[in-house]
Amino acid sequence: MGLIKAAVGAIGSTLGDQWEDLIKCEDMDENTLMMKKTTKSGQISKGSRIIVAPGQVAVIYDSGSILDATAEEGTYNFDQSSSPSFFGGQFGAVFKEMWQRFTYNGTPAKEQAVFYFNVKEILDNKFGTGTPIPYQDWSHAIPNQMTGSLMPLGVKVRCYGKYTFQIFDPALFMRMYAGTADVVTKTTLTDQMNSEVVATFQNVLNELGNSEHKIPLLELPSNTDEIKQVMDSKVFDEPIRNRGVKLVGFAIESVTPDEDSDKKIKEYEHNANSMMQQGRVLDVMEKAAGNENGAANGFVGLGVMNMATGGMTGGVMQNAFAGQNGPQQQYDPYANTNQQPTGVKCPNCGAIVNGKFCSECGTAIPTEEKKKCPKCGAEVTGKFCQECGTPVDAPSEEKKEETKE
Repeated sequence: MGLIKAAVGAIGSTLGDQWEDLIKCEDMDENTLMMKKTTKSGQISKGSRIIVAPGQVAVIYDSGSILDATAEEGTYNFDQSSSPSFFGGQFGAVFKEMWQRFTYNGTPAKEQAVFYFNVKEILDNKFGTGTPIPYQDWSHAIPNQMTGSLMPLGVKVRCYGKYTFQIFDPALFMRMYAGTADVVTKTTLTDQMNSEVVATFQNVLNELGNSEHKIPLLELPSNTDEIKQVMDSKVFDEPIRNRGVKLVGFAIESVTPDEDSDKKIKEYEHNANSMMQQGRVLDVMEKAAGNENGAANGFVGLGVMNMATGGMTGGVMQNAFAGQNGPQQQYDPYANTNQQPTGVKCPNCGAIVNGKFCSECGTAIPTEEKKKCPKCGAEVTGKFCQECGTPVDAPSEEKKEETKE
């Protein structure tokens, strides 16, 4: 029993008078996923013609079992004495065994029909996260004081957009969802799997925000290809695929941080931009994270910058941490190290200077007059010789003799 593909032009030939029935599905729009077609008698007689349009799969159903199926467009003769074609076209013979095992219990003793499936990509399905979902934003990276590395800013966002899906396994779709209904629309399907779509999207976001991808929050809408690649490679839509349907892609139309996250981001950017330090802060943090002498040493530069900006950098980082990992102590660049700042304190701004001029305000740094040790001859800048300990201001032996005379 099965389908025999008719010759080209057979529809308009004189053989048309010999057709018992002509079965086709012209009213399958994008909102229709499956539609049942049969004759007035509920039987498909030998010699009937069945037309399969592009993007359709036609399944011959007979009293609870599947006789044949094809995904190849064209016109077919129904001949119960012929061998089944079993999924001609794009689906291949791999589904043959599945269709042979396909049965329904409790069906009428004799009922024949053609079930048409829409296997095109179904577009324009809206989704929204509703409640905010977590995202790791690397565009506002902050230092991890425990590990000395950079970490993303934890935020919560609402995302809205559209997704597409496709029936990739009509047999599974019919068995697990559609059954032998007269018609199945995409609205009934999307209403049921809406929570699964959002869960899939959240898994995709978690992947895009990890240390491998580091997609900035506001650049998510422009990363459609990467979203699809991540979803396919990780098979995040597996619960949906168990019904013979797979998600093809997401198109994000808007990304909106919740109130707390928006405040956190704006405070970070405002403080950094107002002092024209954002670029310097991130540069110092990047160098600190990769400092081969250890992150603690690398963050010394960040500490110096914090002093130079009146605590602005520390404030930004402190506020960025707030609400993410609990209360944080004020960052001390010299904590847990044996290093202390070296150099001279600028008399104007207080920065530590190792040269003749302050690198922060340009003030000239006063230098002490060098003296010669009266005992060993070493050059000394203090009150005592660093080499022999002799007081440099004490009168020499010659001066003592001159005083006695």
